[in-house]
Amino acid sequence: MRNTLLSLLLTCAALASPLQAQTREDAFVEANVLAILYHEMGHALIDILQLPVFGQEEDAADVLSVLLIHDLYDEEAAAGIIYDAAFGFLGEAEENAPVYWGVHGPDLQRYYTMICLFYGANPEAREDLAVELELPEERAETCPEEFQLAYDSWGPVLDEITAEQPGSSMTLAGAGDDVIGVLMADEVAALNEDFVLPVPLTFRVEACGEANGFYDLDTREIIICSELDAYLRSLADF
Repeated sequence: MRNTLLSLLLTCAALASPLQAQTREDAFVEANVLAILYHEMGHALIDILQLPVFGQEEDAADVLSVLLIHDLYDEEAAAGIIYDAAFGFLGEAEENAPVYWGVHGPDLQRYYTMICLFYGANPEAREDLAVELELPEERAETCPEEFQLAYDSWGPVLDEITAEQPGSSMTLAGAGDDVIGVLMADEVAALNEDFVLPVPLTFRVEACGEANGFYDLDTREIIICSELDAYLRSLADF
């Protein structure tokens, strides 16, 4: 399981000292960067493995992000990541008007889908989280089936690249010693423990001129923009 700050939950923030509050802010940044990283991993796998996509590729990448969080972390840490990443979508929804012509779904829709898939993977353990994050009962009823469909689609893909022994198909470039850089170094090392890809994949941290993350088809790189740190901190509200 990943070793991060993410076992802390937002519900503890009201009791935090100033030092603890900074740790919570770091955890919020980590959670949202991880959700973005796993989303971009979806694009990378679709490209590298030449996977068919029936529907929007952005939706497929969102689904993989939730599945990896569910699979790779223990219950407390996974719930912390989903909690913070969901609030990241809410923050973006408050900051930006919906862009209905874009390739991504509206932020509020992505918020509810993230919660639904995570809840659907383990409804008994995650009922309180679904209630706290206000997942409507009408949607909650279909979430176990939605999760199973997602797992049936992505599960064989992940099985195909699951490592029998640690590999080195993924490398990191450009990471510093800040929160995002340290997180990326830990994550790339952990991903190499979990998965082996048929071709090299580079993860890069760099200034992009915008707070974003993306997969570059030409260079086969996942780019995490350093501007995400300040932007995500501006969305944090605790």
